[in-house]
Amino acid sequence: MQLRLCFTAIAMLALAACSGEDRAVQQRAQAQAAAEAAAAKDAAAYQQLVAAQSWEIAQSIGRDVVRKYPQSAAAGQVRQSLAEVDAKANAQIDARRLTALWAYQSGMQSGGEQHTASMYSKEPAGAQQVRLVLRRHAAWGQSVYLHGDAQGFGCGKPCVANVRFDDAAPLKLEATIPEGGEPAMFIEDDKAFLSRMDAAQRVAFEIQRKGAGRQTVVFEVGGYDASKWMQLRKP
Repeated sequence: MQLRLCFTAIAMLALAACSGEDRAVQQRAQAQAAAEAAAAKDAAAYQQLVAAQSWEIAQSIGRDVVRKYPQSAAAGQVRQSLAEVDAKANAQIDARRLTALWAYQSGMQSGGEQHTASMYSKEPAGAQQVRLVLRRHAAWGQSVYLHGDAQGFGCGKPCVANVRFDDAAPLKLEATIPEGGEPAMFIEDDKAFLSRMDAAQRVAFEIQRKGAGRQTVVFEVGGYDASKWMQLRKP
């Protein structure tokens, strides 16, 4: 009798163990199916955004699919195009950053209509930053100049600024220092400068700064929008 009870208890324990294992397997299968369904849903949204060329949102969703469901079939499909989407989204983000570096202003200055487009240098940064200014003024015409701290710029004779557009060879452009003592350096051939800058991503000036010696001043100009730098009204 006791032996039979013992066998019965063992059988019940074995059955309970098997049932527990079955439930665990079933739960894992259900969790995997739910994950696959969620991944497939997000991947479908990702593909729709890619088709619509909404690169930044597609990038965010695509990265989530790969991060949350790395073993899913949907993640494998997303990986096939995610590098390209990353590149296009990052390009959009950088283009927006470059655009925001420029400031466009219009108004009256010294009794005349004036329109400017300007930005600050990437190098040097902080207190040593230099400002690049494009100006159209009713009385003074069109100008391109650098504006620095109170010490200003030095220049030899002839006064020349070495300017490099992207990776091209340096271009020697005639420059002048204002006689009034303003901390500025004007690029005399403004048209040559503007024509090259409009197609460039980066402009570097090799200049002399009073109190700082020879210095390379770098501007990230790729976000320039010529249409935002207004023309003077015809008299």
